[in-house]
Amino acid sequence: MSARSSRNLESALPVVAIVGPTGSGKSELALQLAERFDGEAINADSMQFYRGMDIGTAKLPVAERRGIPHHLMDFLGVREDTTVATFQDLARTAIADIRSRGRLPILVGGSGLYVRAAIDVLEFPGTDADVRAKLEAELETVGLAPLAARLALVDPVSAARISDGKRVVRALEVYELTGRPFSSFMPERDYISPTVQIGLNGDRAELHGRLAARVHTMVERGLQQEVQDLIPEGLREGRTAQKALGYQQFLRVIDGESTVAQASEETIVATRQFARRQLTWFRADPRVQWLDWAQDDLATAAAALVTQAKASSGA
Repeated sequence: MSARSSRNLESALPVVAIVGPTGSGKSELALQLAERFDGEAINADSMQFYRGMDIGTAKLPVAERRGIPHHLMDFLGVREDTTVATFQDLARTAIADIRSRGRLPILVGGSGLYVRAAIDVLEFPGTDADVRAKLEAELETVGLAPLAARLALVDPVSAARISDGKRVVRALEVYELTGRPFSSFMPERDYISPTVQIGLNGDRAELHGRLAARVHTMVERGLQQEVQDLIPEGLREGRTAQKALGYQQFLRVIDGESTVAQASEETIVATRQFARRQLTWFRADPRVQWLDWAQDDLATAAAALVTQAKASSGA
């Protein structure tokens, strides 16, 4: 094969995105597809970005990754934050790198906006600390109503969709910086390159049982101690990490404000609610091809979708 033909093949390799609610088996399916198609995984679970947040995020241990490279895990400390725009750059760099070696990129995770940032034509407007601070000060001083009224004048679409102060401030910031309504940056469903999205779903009662069992297993494996160990690393100071499911609940246990049993139940309830939101997000995308996680031939059915996507892209 000529060098040019090799480059054409690499650029045609589709991105495989495995999506769906937490607890649906995405990580295992990613491993099976990576083994079958010589692939590498790219993490799209925003809480698995954090070093040391392993038990509570159900992060697949290195020893259980079966030698499959996993990208974009453990690159942040718990004090740090990132943005979807930054993730977009990192994910697309990883995709290009994997393709350049003739391997199949497999994006796996349930953080919906992060998945779309990686695979869709999606533009992120910039930010300005001074403009943001001014608007936040105004929100604090005069309240939400005047800012919401201003937003309704310049961006009625966004004003109809959002109601909390943080998002109103962001929409006004974007308008001040760009002269464009924030709603104009909302994307169409348009892949940036050949992609197949495989969604995992199944019986709701079974999912609830899975999630409850998983939380109890996390507690047994030492979730409280993991939270305790992350406090000196800055867990309490991190704006995002401390809000992760399980971590905020067990911080209250450590502070004497809750019991392990209460924290476990609160985490189960919060995880079920999160799974419901994930399903709502991914069901809104008609391009997702859904499979039942309980079907006997799951890996074979998913592999058929990947094979079809490769054929359609010319790979």
